[in-house]
Amino acid sequence: MNHQSVAFKNTQFPFPPHLHYSTPIPSRVLFPFSLHPNKTITKSPYSAFSCRGFHTPLLNHPSCSFHSSNATKPAAVKTVDVATLGNLCVDIVLNVPKLPPPSPDSRKAFMEQLSSSPPDKQYWEAGGNCNMAIAAARLGLKCVAIGHVGNEIYGKFLEDLLQAEGIGMVGMSEETDVLNAPSSSYETLLCWVLVDPLQKHGFCSRADFSKEPAFRWMNTLSEEVKRAIKRSRILFCNGYDFDELSPHMIISAVEYAVEVGTSVFFDPGPRGKSLLSGTAEEQKALKHFLRMSDVLLLTSDEAESLTGLVDPILAGQELLRKGNCTKWVVVKMGPKGSILITKSGITCASAFKVKIMDTVGCGDSFVAAIAYGFIHNIPLVTTLAFANAVGAATAMGCGAGRNVATLKQVVELMETPDLNEDDKFWNELLREHLDSQEVTFLSKMVLNGSNGRMKHVTLQKVVSELLPKLKSSQLEGTLSS
Repeated sequence: MNHQSVAFKNTQFPFPPHLHYSTPIPSRVLFPFSLHPNKTITKSPYSAFSCRGFHTPLLNHPSCSFHSSNATKPAAVKTVDVATLGNLCVDIVLNVPKLPPPSPDSRKAFMEQLSSSPPDKQYWEAGGNCNMAIAAARLGLKCVAIGHVGNEIYGKFLEDLLQAEGIGMVGMSEETDVLNAPSSSYETLLCWVLVDPLQKHGFCSRADFSKEPAFRWMNTLSEEVKRAIKRSRILFCNGYDFDELSPHMIISAVEYAVEVGTSVFFDPGPRGKSLLSGTAEEQKALKHFLRMSDVLLLTSDEAESLTGLVDPILAGQELLRKGNCTKWVVVKMGPKGSILITKSGITCASAFKVKIMDTVGCGDSFVAAIAYGFIHNIPLVTTLAFANAVGAATAMGCGAGRNVATLKQVVELMETPDLNEDDKFWNELLREHLDSQEVTFLSKMVLNGSNGRMKHVTLQKVVSELLPKLKSSQLEGTLSS
């Protein structure tokens, strides 16, 4: 469960009448566009990022399949850009007089009291992997959300919201288990984001009170899920998937993605550290992710916790060394910027200087832009700069879900860009790496060119190449692929 807050509003009491849950329903497949290559695609009103200027053939998936026979199989037609796996939840943000006591029993009782009657919809927002899917769709990528939601008002809320954003949905369920599990096991996951008068936060979710995944009844990948993975260029997973799905289910999805040539993106998030010391099955699944992912996305703290290396570049290089399929390791450095590490070089970009209102959803927006650059083979430094810009545009708003940045907001930011440069920080970080690999660095004022193994690319050059394409996309309102 991605415990992230959204925009804060005053709570209205009393709540509306009690929520009545219906019985679970089987797997649902909802697409605002077709999975078939020869059919017309209906796009979201936000899907206006044209790839015409950047169009290149799709990257070939690395030969890291588990089955030697795969080499003779024809490549699957990819009609979807990004599929997200699991972690579909509704965030409910409430102002409360005081946060619940820290004891699990007290917090659980508080959550059950809140759950007894649903608050007004103005306090609901899409959470978890919905954030990344919405951000990607608003950049023009065709997205599908794979996961389970219940047959109740919260599930309907997510379905309607995703459809309005032009995002398809493939439900995960198993009809054979409907009668063998309590109805609560099939309900949409909720994250109660509680805010006290001092703006301190508390979080409550039913996933917090169980040692087993919320949807532990789910054992196999349905044909609908496999079809969605096969048709997608990228399968995005994060550490919070383990709150919902069993390690076996997650590994099955990753293995199938590799088999059918779908690139795997993995962001372990804060759960990475707990998975490292979790059950034997969780540790195995984490190691599998780190070996088989094409792109790993981590904060510097998360990279350190997984490798034991404080230097984010050394940590990234260690993850590349151990990965069977890993092409990129992207390290998010917060207000400093970001680093993209490959086997052939290091790319660094300072963050954009903006007035930060809320950092919730910034990481998800950043990942969406990285996915765009990966799919369309945009130069690495441009990809990083674009990702930093999309993350910064989201930070200028308040909250995630439907509050993540739009393409229009990204364009406005890049029309008057400014970097939050910290020369001392970058010089100290890069000093020991200049002798071993070429470093590409996004600079504000430095002239283009190379200085030893340091290649400088100016912000002006990146923006001058990227901005016309963004503006053209706005005017055309179409996605060329």
